[in-house]
Amino acid sequence: MNPGLYVVGTPIGNLSDISMRALETLRGVSVILSEDTRHTHILLGRYDIATRTVSCHKFNEASRVDGIIQQIRGGAAIALVTDSGMPAVSDPGARVVAACRRAGLPVTSIPGPSAVTTAVALSGFPAGGFVFAGFAPRKSGALRKLLAQFAECPVPVVLFESPYRLMKLLDGIEELFGEREVFVARELTKKFEETLWGSAADIRRSFGTRTVKGELVVVLSPHVDSNHNGC
Repeated sequence: MNPGLYVVGTPIGNLSDISMRALETLRGVSVILSEDTRHTHILLGRYDIATRTVSCHKFNEASRVDGIIQQIRGGAAIALVTDSGMPAVSDPGARVVAACRRAGLPVTSIPGPSAVTTAVALSGFPAGGFVFAGFAPRKSGALRKLLAQFAECPVPVVLFESPYRLMKLLDGIEELFGEREVFVARELTKKFEETLWGSAADIRRSFGTRTVKGELVVVLSPHVDSNHNGC
């Protein structure tokens, strides 16, 4: 393969969702930079790919940059993956991509599944666009401030959330937006995928007392105001 950085999208759950081009790339590169090598090995094992993996996560990404640039300058083709979805979208990878850009090295993307667009499509909310806000803040004040800025947003707002903090997020949405409709997707594309629509209170009641598990995407419906043109 030609030298450069290959940003590869990987499945968000179902391993069958990977593309042929992604598989060809993962087989052809010299090394795969992986958020969690153990997680990536599950995918590689499914498709009999023996390419060497090296960890590249939020705690060591900055220290990896110089070595990655040197390898590519030396003729290496390097793939960058995260545990699921597209690297550098609320996942590690942005530092590596930016550093390669600044160094004038080839960077290309092999697109793959995204929990963001999957959730927007499943929500059924009008989407002449959407806002992706990443992971919801942990602190109550920061969470409230984030939600408040989307009070009049005319397009859906997408957030990632931990199962341990979902109820806190729903409480914040109910407090600020009342009955405004929300869509929650849990374990997208996986065996126990679950999707729920309704007000924040409706969704909280749907979960009842059971423990919420798995990865979550929350989509807040648009604010309806024909005179408002932006968030």
